[in-house]
This record gives sequence, C-alpha cells and structure tokens, in this order.
Amino acid sequence: MMSRIHYKMCWSRALVTGSVLLLVQLLCSEAVPISMDKTKVKEPEKQPEEPPASVDTGLHYDRYLREVIDFLEKDQHFREKLHNTDMEDIKQGKLAKELDFVSHHVRTKLDELKRQEVNRLRTLIKAKQDIEGGNDIALDHQALLKQFEYLNHMNPHTFEVDDLDRLIKSATKDLENYDKERHEEFKRYEMMKEHDRREHLKTLDEEERKKEEEHYEEMRKKHADHPKVNHPGSQNQLKEVWEEADGLDPEDFDPKTFFNLHDTNGDGFFDEQELEALFTKELEKIYDPTNEEDDMVEMEEERLRMREHVMNEVDSNKDRLVSLDEFLVATKKKEFLEPDSWETLEQNQAYTDEEMREFEEHLAQQEQDLNQKAVDLQKQRDELERQQEQLNAQKIELQQAVEHMERLKSQKVEPPPEVHVEGNAIPDTHPVDNQLHPEQEAEPQGHQPAPQDTPQEHHEQQHQDLAQQGLPQTHQDLPPGHQEVAQGQHNLP
Repeated sequence: MMSRIHYKMCWSRALVTGSVLLLVQLLCSEAVPISMDKTKVKEPEKQPEEPPASVDTGLHYDRYLREVIDFLEKDQHFREKLHNTDMEDIKQGKLAKELDFVSHHVRTKLDELKRQEVNRLRTLIKAKQDIEGGNDIALDHQALLKQFEYLNHMNPHTFEVDDLDRLIKSATKDLENYDKERHEEFKRYEMMKEHDRREHLKTLDEEERKKEEEHYEEMRKKHADHPKVNHPGSQNQLKEVWEEADGLDPEDFDPKTFFNLHDTNGDGFFDEQELEALFTKELEKIYDPTNEEDDMVEMEEERLRMREHVMNEVDSNKDRLVSLDEFLVATKKKEFLEPDSWETLEQNQAYTDEEMREFEEHLAQQEQDLNQKAVDLQKQRDELERQQEQLNAQKIELQQAVEHMERLKSQKVEPPPEVHVEGNAIPDTHPVDNQLHPEQEAEPQGHQPAPQDTPQEHHEQQHQDLAQQGLPQTHQDLPPGHQEVAQGQHNLP
C-alpha cells in the first residue's frame, strides 16, 4: 500500500523533468544511505515524514502548481482517494471530483492561492502592455486571461473542481511537449554557434582563416577522442555505476539491489531525475568543463537523449516512471545484455544542411528588417532634431521680442506739461515764407514792435504791415508776370 501511494505521489515529482504526472507526491520514505552496506539493505527506522523538496518544473505557473499540490497532500480524504485511483484516471481528471470532499481549511487556502494567481497574471498582462507602449489602451483582462487555460478565469475568487481539472490537464499537455521544445532550443543553439563561426571566418584574411579552420578541426577530433560510451540502461553501463559510484564488486551486481540503491526517495520508482543521475559517469567520459573543445550545453542535451532512450525502452506503461517490475523485466532483455553501440552527439548532427540554410536566411531577413528599422528610426530622430531646432529658434525670437518690448517700455519718456501764457501768444511762423497762420491774421493791428528792433525784426514787421494793408508780402504773392520783374529788382545791387 505504501508503494501504491508513492506511485501516485511521484506523478507530481515527474513534472520537474517533463512528466505528465501531477498531484502524486505524498509519502516519501528515506533513501538508503550510501555509507551503509549496500549489499545488505535494511529497513530504515521510521521517522517523521517530510515532503520532498519542490523543484521548478519550468512552467510559468510552477509556483501555483506546487502550492496547490502541497495543500492537497495535507487532506486525509484526498490521500485515500488517491490511493484507490489508477494513473489513467488521474491523468483524465477524475481525481479532481474529489475536491468537493476535502476539508474546509484546505479549500479556503486553495481559494486564496487562486486569487493570488489571478492577480499575478493581471499584473503580468499590465506589465507587458507597459513594455509594449500601450499605456493609454484599456485592458480587457477577462479576454486576456483566456490564454491561461490552467485555471477558470470566469471565477477568480474560488478554487473549484474545474480549476483542479484544468490544472492537471494543462500541466499534462505542457510537460508532454517539454522535451520536444528542449530539443528545438538545442538545435537553434547549435545552428547559431555554427553561424557565428562562419561569420567570424569572413572577417579574417586567407592565412588567418586557414589557421582558424585547422584549429576547429583539431578541437573536433580532440572532443571525439574519448573512452567508449556504454549504451544507456545496459548491463555494462549499470555495472560501471555499481563499481565506480557505489564502490561494489561488479561480479556481485544485482538489479534489485541496484534499483533500491538509486531510488533516492525510496518510493519504488525511478523518475526522470533519478534516471539522469545514472548517466553522470558516461557523460564525464565525453565532457570536461575545463576543456575548450567540450560544450556543457551539449552535455545536457546528451543527458536528455540518454534518459529518453531508457524511458522508451523500459517504461512499458508510458507513465514516465520506471517501476521496480519494469526495471527487472528490462534487465532480462537481449538489449540489456547485448546492447548496440551508443552514438553520441558528435556522430548525430542536430540539424540538416537544409535547416541550416533556412536558419541563415531567416537571420539575414531579421538583420535586414532591423537595419531598415534603424534607418527609419534615424530619420525620425533627424526630423525630431530639425523640429527641435525650429522650436529653439522661435523661442529665441520670442525672447528677443519680449526683451525689446521691455526696453521700449523702460525708456519711454512722459511729454512735458502744457504751458499757459497770459496775454497774447507768440505766433508761429511758416517754415518757408514766414507767413502768419490764418488764425493770427485777426490779431489786433495796434501791435507795434518794441523800440530798438533788430533789422530782422524790422523786416518781419514790414511784412506784417503789408499783410494788414492787403498788399503782397513777397514776390510769390504777386500776380503771374510780375514775379519775374520783382525777382530782377531783387537781384539789383
């Protein structure tokens, strides 16, 4: 019964490495210590059970997923139902219906977790909009939340059966594609590395290019020169672990004891992490982080390939767990005893020539688009600078106009007050012929010059007397024909 519960609970642990299992990580007994006599495995003393450490699954809702699992594990009714539910029913979501019978405390906590997750998603949506420059656009959170299928966004307040069902199915679907996405990411990594190498060669002269090519081939040969790699999951590979990692005699190899030694959480299954740990010795034959020719990204891809191969060979029910029975059956197969040689990554290029060509064409198009965008942005920048210069010039002109107006205002002189003179005002004379203004012709005729007038004053007085008698004062006042005579007389000595 204990192993049955462990079997269910390992489903959630398998999420970490791409498993389709979920909500099955309840009871975990201790692993057998490496320091004890491994050929005489004894039942460890029973101690208080502690949940295994949670590991990031790589999903964007990983924290929400793990917190839901942690609280469901605390409900006794849910644990019992899990014990009586087979794996296929769990994956199909039938276990979710048991949520209605969990304790009120657990349901309340699940409600709180869901509200926090919905708020987190809304914050992410808003942050994404801010980055994309759409601050003035109204958000339709309900429409945007539809893309998150692992919860029911129409009810953001309570965690219901539908939420658990969605969470199980979404995690199952997302993690089934996990390995495929990792392989695609690695392929892009390898093609980019080759692309960068080719671009670097273009920058070199003929002699330097030749040296670089020779160095590249030397590193390839050096990387390929390593000890033989055992077929993953074969008898030879496991015996090597038994001898070098466990320190035991290869002649005493026992599959069941080996399984118990490396079932590190003691749940009766090899999950994907436990399987990958078995390949460390093989990977160390090929990769050394201190060597220039060894790429640690490639090492992790090799580890993934080995684990996938063993799962395909041993995991008969395709639950992405290897039970003890499955393991023992596999050790009796011909493939276990007489395996084929294992081809490493350097013998299996991650991409084809056609894929590389398409990849470089895509990069070239991206570069062209970026260059065009850079040109457009530069034009916009130049236009903005031109407009800024115009604005600065207008600002300067406006400032100068304001300063000029201020100077005029500060220099303006008030007109002198009007002077009133008692008696007769002194008449103004005409600037050309010193005639009196018409209004002054009505002045009293009794006005006489004062004694001892100057000649100029006397001459002006004569003009005034002639005017009073109605006679011409100057030759311009004579009738036509008499002006010439008067002029001639005027010129006589």
